[in-house]
Amino acid sequence: MNSFGRIFRVNVFGESHGESVGVNIDGVPAGIPLKQEDFLPDLERRKAGAKGTTPRKEEDLPFLKSGVFNDHTTGAPITIFFENNNTRSADYAKLREFPRPGHADFVATQKFGGFEDYRGGGHFSGRLTLNLVAAGVIAKKILGDKIQVKASLKEVGGYADPEEGLAAAIAAKDSVGGIVECTVDGLPIGLGEPFFDSVESNIAHAAFAIPAIKGVEFGAGFAAAKMKGLEHNDPIIDASGKTATNNAGGVVGGITNGNQLVFRVAVKPTSSTPKEQQTLNVASGKVETFSVKGRHDLCIALRVPVVLEAITAMVLADFMLLEMRAPRVWK
Repeated sequence: MNSFGRIFRVNVFGESHGESVGVNIDGVPAGIPLKQEDFLPDLERRKAGAKGTTPRKEEDLPFLKSGVFNDHTTGAPITIFFENNNTRSADYAKLREFPRPGHADFVATQKFGGFEDYRGGGHFSGRLTLNLVAAGVIAKKILGDKIQVKASLKEVGGYADPEEGLAAAIAAKDSVGGIVECTVDGLPIGLGEPFFDSVESNIAHAAFAIPAIKGVEFGAGFAAAKMKGLEHNDPIIDASGKTATNNAGGVVGGITNGNQLVFRVAVKPTSSTPKEQQTLNVASGKVETFSVKGRHDLCIALRVPVVLEAITAMVLADFMLLEMRAPRVWK
């Protein structure tokens, strides 16, 4: 439901226009240096304000409520709050009649009987990715400096040049999607398990918790379906496991092979497009024309890279802590 992980266990809570959103993280080892300032660089990367993002601006200051003492983790669960101050809930009143196509409005009402907090998307909002970024900051500390997690925007609206894709979306006055790639360097051989606890399955599980993610591919990904075996295989060229190519994306049999971990996610267009569209008016029972008002991202993909880094670090930190409890010989 709202929790993920086995040792490094993350629980998210809050709604977009509620008093706050936040995260509780269990399993963090004691003695890790941690203070508010450590979160700010990654939180700044997730913030709105750039061209193509929502005009809604929040301070996004993390308030550490438990699990930290004298600027170090204590070994107890860490709870972090973020206040919601810049809300305009009236923008969403009309959406009770017109559930947004592509958004969770309709299914949330059906599942929760109308008791859900619909303002700003409620618990389904991208606002809650703030919680994931905060958890990722701590996860990166667990991974240490030798393991580097980096994500970047590769496409916007089908354009390899994100600026060009964004300009086309602005001209069309419609939202667009994009592709974000994440790489991890410095991983040891041996993280992950076959089948259900593979590195790919855990990363994909966490990635789909990011609102708007519709696809995940590792290494050559879907292009592998068009390749021959000899073309796709990654020849091992030395005793460290280094390969000449990396079509596997750094994972074989669900286990890291010591090469760079590479995967990409497909981010759908923001469902809250300003364009007029047809959808059901649940009050009248008829399909009618409406347009979404309020403040929304034109392209969610612009803010996804730091969130993707966060969930990747969460998954890998969990695997690292599992290995510490049942150590193996790493090469």
